[in-house]
Amino acid sequence: MPTIAVNKADLYKALGKEYTTEEFDELCFDFGIELDEDTTNTQRPIVDGVEEPPQLKIEIPANRYDMLCFEGIAMNLKVFLGQTTLPNFKLVPPPNGELQTTYVKEDTARIRPYFSSAILRNIKFTKSRYESFIALQDKLHQNLARQRTLVAIGTHDLDTIKGPFSYEALPPEQIKFTPLNQTKEMNGKEMMQFYEKDRHLGKYLHIIRNSPVYPVIYDSNRTVLSMPPIINSNHTKISLDTKNVYIDITATDKTKVEIVNHILVAMFSMYCEEPFTVEPVKIVSPHNNCSRETPDLTPRPTQASINYINEVCGLSLSADKICKLLERMCYRSTPSTSSEGMLDVQVPITRADVLHQADIMEDVAIAYGFNKLPRHFPNKSAAVAAPLPINKLADIVRNEAAMAGWSEVMPLILCSHDENFAWLNRKDDGKTAVRLQNPKTAEYQIVRTSLIPGLLKTLRENKHHGVPMKVFEVSDVCFKDESLERKARNERHFAAAWYGKTSGFEAVHGLLDRVMLMLKSAFLTREEGLSNEKVEGYWIDEVDGHAASINLKLDGKRHFLGVFGILHPNVLKNFDLPYPVSTLELDLEVFL
Repeated sequence: MPTIAVNKADLYKALGKEYTTEEFDELCFDFGIELDEDTTNTQRPIVDGVEEPPQLKIEIPANRYDMLCFEGIAMNLKVFLGQTTLPNFKLVPPPNGELQTTYVKEDTARIRPYFSSAILRNIKFTKSRYESFIALQDKLHQNLARQRTLVAIGTHDLDTIKGPFSYEALPPEQIKFTPLNQTKEMNGKEMMQFYEKDRHLGKYLHIIRNSPVYPVIYDSNRTVLSMPPIINSNHTKISLDTKNVYIDITATDKTKVEIVNHILVAMFSMYCEEPFTVEPVKIVSPHNNCSRETPDLTPRPTQASINYINEVCGLSLSADKICKLLERMCYRSTPSTSSEGMLDVQVPITRADVLHQADIMEDVAIAYGFNKLPRHFPNKSAAVAAPLPINKLADIVRNEAAMAGWSEVMPLILCSHDENFAWLNRKDDGKTAVRLQNPKTAEYQIVRTSLIPGLLKTLRENKHHGVPMKVFEVSDVCFKDESLERKARNERHFAAAWYGKTSGFEAVHGLLDRVMLMLKSAFLTREEGLSNEKVEGYWIDEVDGHAASINLKLDGKRHFLGVFGILHPNVLKNFDLPYPVSTLELDLEVFL
């Protein structure tokens, strides 16, 4: 979880009370955050010849992006304490009534396709506010934006540039400007070389470095604002004297680009001349149907069941009481007029973490007080847990194999295409294996359709041990199945492998007989069983000389269970195994 350091005196002043460390720790616990450290009584760093003021280091849940700065922590705690309600964020057009416009060019779809923007008018920065503004951007870049790969934020002094703006994608040689805090003009390629060893920016270069085009934002005079996600222009640098801030946000994720915009303007619009007002920006992006005005500050409507909230929390609260509790957690809610037993809830723009009524229920429990909840859960229905039939069957087979002296292994479920097919002398018809769309390595290309490759790789990695080695696995394999909604299905298989100086065929055959006996399937001879359809059991048929198929008669039907036998020398060579190997593989789901 991210840890946010805030000035102790400033936070207590915002909350209107001087807390002891214990009292503030308890407040944090009640709200669902955690006080990690109070630096009052510890040695603090010297900054500009002055000791840093006492800090409160607070651990914030990773999904609470609205609390990644001093402003968010103070606002949420004040609302929780009932000192205020959630502000009413408003969109206010500029004095001349004409919105700033940003045109998104179609080529940006090749690199960072989504764009959002906003303007904070007549904002008043102090040193602490400015530092918090920059720190929030860094926290969002590291957290929600996944190291700028999903979202990148740029902030600019609007008075140094002139709209309309354009968001384009150009070859790096054509992009020329002076980067932030530099004096020399460079093109895109030169900047990649210049920042290659930079401790802060070097880790972001890979995001666009190998692309034929780089994203860039221009104003109407072709002055560069930024080259996201790397660096802003020095020309548009903001400072303590900046009055109007233009925010640009580029992204590869359509949802997160708006979340970041909402968080930024919600936290810092309080410092505008008219608090909690934001000037929208018109985005013109017809090629991907993303033309709109941003940000949209409309709360997100949803519903929550009163019975669900009460049952999970073990309470019996009225609708009005739940609404009052939700108000402490920054919601606006009323009993639904259209659906009985439901609440109409307005989720604020700051709460991107609310995805389901379970999140609303959790906030009700926080506002009510976790320590006040009933210590026992009401017993409205009783049930006894039981294993799934397939798991119970797998445990039976697993226990029998282990008691027979075989060692269980657990290889990975992903393997390479060759290991699953070519190395086993099998052909891929293209309709069997589930492939990974973008495999990171050649080792993990498909989901296995057989347990044998995993067993053979286990033997290969342990061949320095003494022989014979006897290993088995009971686990799932996966097959394509177009008849199912998810287009794939799992099958529970049992497989075993013998590795030694002799073939070990008789050992694998013996394990098969033992497992089938415990599954109450008798071995059928050609004389007594195959001709009598009423007799149930299993039999084997020779295939390819050194292998046999395993077949089963059950409930009047014939089933193919699997195969066992001695592996071909080419297979042993592919898996780098010098001694013979015999294997067995069964489909257990036939027995259900």
